[in-house]
Amino acid sequence: MADHPTPPPSDASADGPTPGRRGFLAATGTAAMAAGVAVSYGACGAMSARYLYPAHRRAEEWLYVTQLARLQPGSSVAWRLPTGERVTVARVGAGNDPDADFVALSSTCPHLGCQVHWQGPQERFFCPCHNGTFDAEGRGTGGPPGEAGQSLPRYRLRIVDGLLYILAPTDGLTVARAGGISRPGHDACLERDGDGGPGADPVDDTDGAAGEGRPA
Repeated sequence: MADHPTPPPSDASADGPTPGRRGFLAATGTAAMAAGVAVSYGACGAMSARYLYPAHRRAEEWLYVTQLARLQPGSSVAWRLPTGERVTVARVGAGNDPDADFVALSSTCPHLGCQVHWQGPQERFFCPCHNGTFDAEGRGTGGPPGEAGQSLPRYRLRIVDGLLYILAPTDGLTVARAGGISRPGHDACLERDGDGGPGADPVDDTDGAAGEGRPA
């Protein structure tokens, strides 16, 4: 009887993955899809949580700045927030509209942190470090701030009974309130006689009135 050669063993991998390998690949693909869905839902959930439960708004209070009679059109006062930030409050118009005739802007230039000041005749804020200029709304118009499109942060103002108030952050502070706003001299921490309160420059208290800002 003639000898017949024994056929070589078949290579299942040449025709495709074995059943065990196919199952492994299917399981891996399913797990990847599940992970992708979980990530997508997680991102949507995070966005929904931020919308439904926004970050805690920092505490703010209306604090006394000065009397309107002391702030003539074209003039300004230097003020300091309870947080230490310097602010310039300028009267840019002749009326008594707190939004149109007054402006309260941060005195810190966004370029390198130098102190800006109000120039009434030019109707602008000026930074002496690099000749940066800002218009009466705080928008950069010249120098590095103008080139970079930078602006000065603005604070809201309010007028009550001939007195000017600023909406200032007061995180961690206790402010005495009367009718929803702080009154000059009412809070021992913020309106002390002799230091001019939170808005006055401690090196110059020429007004002699607690809580007043210093005329620029």
